[in-house]
Amino acid sequence: MISPIFVGHGSPMMAIDSNACAMFLEQYGKSLRPKAIVLFTAHWESETLTISSTNGVYDTIYDFGGFPQALFEMKYPAKGSTQLAERVAGLLHARGIATRFDTRRGLDHGAWVVLSRMFPAADVPVVQVSVNPFLPSKEQFRIGEALRGLDREDILVIGSGATVHNFRAMNPYAKEPDAWAVAFDDWLVEHMRKRDLEALFRYEELAPNARIAVPRPEHFVPLYIAFGSGDPASEVRELHRSYEMGSLSYLSLAF
Repeated sequence: MISPIFVGHGSPMMAIDSNACAMFLEQYGKSLRPKAIVLFTAHWESETLTISSTNGVYDTIYDFGGFPQALFEMKYPAKGSTQLAERVAGLLHARGIATRFDTRRGLDHGAWVVLSRMFPAADVPVVQVSVNPFLPSKEQFRIGEALRGLDREDILVIGSGATVHNFRAMNPYAKEPDAWAVAFDDWLVEHMRKRDLEALFRYEELAPNARIAVPRPEHFVPLYIAFGSGDPASEVRELHRSYEMGSLSYLSLAF
């Protein structure tokens, strides 16, 4: 059984720089042997949930700019799985959640940066799934619920994003994490451990500093999807936490 996880992927530089989160992902990946991966990425948005469906090798998408050339030379040649894509679609349809397939899109950096650290050999089949960041938190959780049980088949569900992701609030000269960002993450972890869904679905009004932590929810919603996909009897575990530029959170959790 492989618990679903949420990973704060932060900057694309994590693919080539050994920051604290990159080192965590390397070590955590070594402890896992998934048969396949289903990954919800903050960097693929669509109104209808869209599932990558291919048996071929994915292209590596460089959906960023202004970074060193070495980053644009990286490749992550993972293969897809049409069989798993159809399985995911079937589970979602059973809950009344509409989906569509995409046969051409490559892996964006929300996927390949994380996976290149966890599984550098690119030898685990990957199905990438989009997010609709404007669905209510309860609906994001329900998307995850539809996928419960994949963990018992050693299929790893990953939500890739960031709990605190606000470019305007980042300080490149910060030496310590900002207290307001830590307080927001603390609130999330506490209420997830208590499985206080009512409060979590109202995080925008109840969590401290929520408006500054989550100015736009595309990086945040993979957290609730991964949380929903976990076994409700399992303990929520904080796997890693670090911060860059004061407030960019690399909080990572297992469900």
